[in-house]
Amino acid sequence: MQKQFTRKPLAAAIVMVLASPVVFGADPTPVPAAGETTLSDVEVRAGRPQDDYNKGVSSVGGKGGPTAVRDIPQSVTVINRAQLDAQGAASLSDALRTVPGITLGAAEGGQIGNNINLRGFTARTDIYLDGFRDRGQYYRDTFYLDSVEVLKGPSSMLFGRGSTGGVINQVSKQPTLTNKNEVSVTVGTDGYYRATADTNHALSDTSALRIELMGQEVSTTRDVMENKDYGMASSLRFGIGTPTELTFSALVQHNRDMPDYGFLAVNGHPLDVDKDKYYALTDDRTIQDVASLGARVEHKFSPTQTLRNQTQYSQYKTDVRETYPNSVGTLSGSTFTPLPTASTGNYTNLPLNQLYLRLASHDRVIEDESLYNQTDLTSKFDIGAVKHTVVTGLEIGRDDYENQTYARNNLPIISISDPAYLSTPSNSVTTTGNLAKTQATSIAAYVNDTVELDKQWKLVGGVRRDRYKADITNSINRNNTAGNTTLASADQTIYYTSLRAGVLYQPTDTQSYYISYGTSFNPSLEQLTLTTGQQNLDPEKNRSYEIGGKWDVLGGGLSLTSALFQIEKTNARSQVSTGVYTIDGDVRVNGIELGATGRLTSKWQVVAGYTYLDAEIVQASTLDGTQGKVPANTPRNSAMLWTTYNLSGQWETGGGVTYMSNRYASNTNVVSVGDYMHWDATVAYHRPKYDLRLNLLNLTDRRDFVAAIPSDGGRAVPSAGRTALMTATYKF
Repeated sequence: MQKQFTRKPLAAAIVMVLASPVVFGADPTPVPAAGETTLSDVEVRAGRPQDDYNKGVSSVGGKGGPTAVRDIPQSVTVINRAQLDAQGAASLSDALRTVPGITLGAAEGGQIGNNINLRGFTARTDIYLDGFRDRGQYYRDTFYLDSVEVLKGPSSMLFGRGSTGGVINQVSKQPTLTNKNEVSVTVGTDGYYRATADTNHALSDTSALRIELMGQEVSTTRDVMENKDYGMASSLRFGIGTPTELTFSALVQHNRDMPDYGFLAVNGHPLDVDKDKYYALTDDRTIQDVASLGARVEHKFSPTQTLRNQTQYSQYKTDVRETYPNSVGTLSGSTFTPLPTASTGNYTNLPLNQLYLRLASHDRVIEDESLYNQTDLTSKFDIGAVKHTVVTGLEIGRDDYENQTYARNNLPIISISDPAYLSTPSNSVTTTGNLAKTQATSIAAYVNDTVELDKQWKLVGGVRRDRYKADITNSINRNNTAGNTTLASADQTIYYTSLRAGVLYQPTDTQSYYISYGTSFNPSLEQLTLTTGQQNLDPEKNRSYEIGGKWDVLGGGLSLTSALFQIEKTNARSQVSTGVYTIDGDVRVNGIELGATGRLTSKWQVVAGYTYLDAEIVQASTLDGTQGKVPANTPRNSAMLWTTYNLSGQWETGGGVTYMSNRYASNTNVVSVGDYMHWDATVAYHRPKYDLRLNLLNLTDRRDFVAAIPSDGGRAVPSAGRTALMTATYKF
């Protein structure tokens, strides 16, 4: 049975690749796109090559739809399809790893899937899909994405709760009136196999269907690690180029992946062992099933007034069997003794070959559902010489979340220097733990006005009122007896008003300077997980100040950005005794961000960025012991450079580097994760009907740690070693 499942994703990939031309035809003749004017009112770089990294438009930053980046008074990073393909980014984590100011986490505290920090604050619940909150705990792929957008800074006026450091929005591919069919197959070192297909078919002069497919079996240089995934995304669009447009979309994805809790620390740093070692059990797995359905209707009453209504339903099911080392110690016979310095970084004079890891399990079955509806009315009008673009809206949503935990006992104790790769022992017994059930409802009304005073000055202002209600129940420890801190139930109702304000000065069409202010809030039940002792606290509050500039140089081919910012979280939760919290904490991040995206010449493209973060926990309780420390997973310096050069009409070459300075795995700062430098390269050969691309990842084969996790005193996940990926894409 296991053998049959192992072959399933690769078989699915092959079927997808072979079936797509049969189902959708191979007619390459484009249907005239009469009336198709998507983004025409904001596309400031019309006519740019399809492989251009710099499109100048983002769908985040303005509620009324796609907005020119120069008109958004915040820092925005857009990673479009051309850049994703050039860098060989197959997952959301791959795409975000090259964005300065973003750091990655991993399986932690009951949260799996993509765990992201943005400008020093968690963005775990701030991941969006086409503008809707995509809060499921799963590993996101890029096969159905047209771009990934990162809007930085508190933005609750636009998105509601959360968004302390910003939001990440995934933009899916949309049907167009031009027929297109592509099939890609990637083969790599260490057993990497992946296939995708993308087909777009015009059904009439005003309707089109698009389907994307993916299947992969991926192994890496990390011992035991293997992912087996497949998925399909589809969208059907009617009324293209007419006053009324209707779009239906669906995403189905299945993952069977190996969880990775990485390395524990000894002497204040991640284990100094080969990066390929694996410290868990070989029968661990994370099985995830994702289904997301969307519908959008947009009606233009006139050139100045548009009504849009969107609905999205998402269901996430996760079955997890995860094992991880929860302590470092010594072994005498069958007696394991944890090091007494665990809380301060496991400092010891013992060599690694005399130390062992005790394994524990973190098993659970999660069922998660979300239903959101959003209505926006965009109106453009003049009052005298002043132009207004006003977006008014209403957003409602409901989330239902269940988490049934399990525990396995009698798990092995393994050597650090020579870990045995074992499965769960036959004498291990699984016990059922707590069942947490959570429901949340939200409703919000908002208005945002972009005021154009003249050709040079614009004002942006918005206000939003949220009502967020959540409650949680637990199946065990219902009496909250002595020694137990799990509450029988907890509930919370939050009302919060979010603000957004900005001033833009644009003396020419190639310059834009701005000052902005924004707020956001974090309820204690925001993540729909147990927060004993916090359920009656007011939400954490966040505010941001940013001043920056955006310039288009070299004839508009290259965009330069810079920003100075401060984000401060007040009312930060701080533990004063067991199960008792207050909201007198304070976390502050001051920073600088620089960026460049576009073309130095017609053949030479570049993407570069640098972020400096001066982060501090300004105030915390004595029990927390974190006052004056640096927040977890927040490097002071991070930078990236990616560049490609078209040697001729066919050959392209390039590469880049991603750098991240030292960071701490937890707020206590006892475990330090060293700096990170990742070199990549690519060579591609382009023809009208096909493309060949070679990606070389981690060229220097460094032992870098790409993710830091606070649990068990602090742990870190190493990157894969040197990897080569060969991708062939056929177009028909």
